[in-house]
Amino acid sequence: MKLTDFKVLTFDCYGTLIDWETGMVEALKPLTSRLGSELTRDRILETHAYYESTQQLLTPDMPYSRLLATVYRRIAEELGVSVTWDECVAYGQSVGNWPAFEDTPAALQYLKQHYKLCILSNVDNASFALSNKRLGVEFDHIFTAEDIGSYKPADKNFEFMISQLARLGYDRSDILHTAESMFHDHKPANRHGLASAWIHRRHDKEGFGATMHPGDMPSYNFRFTSMGEMAKAHQKELGQK
Repeated sequence: MKLTDFKVLTFDCYGTLIDWETGMVEALKPLTSRLGSELTRDRILETHAYYESTQQLLTPDMPYSRLLATVYRRIAEELGVSVTWDECVAYGQSVGNWPAFEDTPAALQYLKQHYKLCILSNVDNASFALSNKRLGVEFDHIFTAEDIGSYKPADKNFEFMISQLARLGYDRSDILHTAESMFHDHKPANRHGLASAWIHRRHDKEGFGATMHPGDMPSYNFRFTSMGEMAKAHQKELGQK
């Protein structure tokens, strides 16, 4: 199997293209700075992962910015910190400030020359529009949790994406799902018969950070530590330097 076998790259955005872990940690500082003892970065991210995934199951049609506000409140309650709802809302609106990984824009611009690019993201449309400005490319298709009414790893999200691409003439064999999260993306990609590329952003860290543990590790067809590395691998397949 080669990268050049595919016609469509479908992407998770947050954690893969956007450095959501750095964005989260920075945006949570108004809360975490009030603690007497300093939490580790991974403890903050793992706590966030628990409350985010729990809330997504409870309220699958809640827009992501509103959901993040609720997550902020749940984290504050666990840590015993008093917060106002305005603070919670401010956190929910922080997504547009989360930075892109440094290698992302150039890699996407290169890959756009060879593939249709598609987003499948657990986000609302307004938040993604802000993030898209940081990515430096126009996506051919954008499918958000707000559009679909559920959050990955729900099968509904992948079924919707696959059916929409099928309407445009693309088979499952044409699609390479490209993502960091084993929990949100690779496990459901396995269930739906999609090839996948693991962008292992956390290759130098322990654990799963801002995503839940997937349980049994899913399979994947390619592994890269960045989008830049993926673009270079594609160039190598084409015989380019």
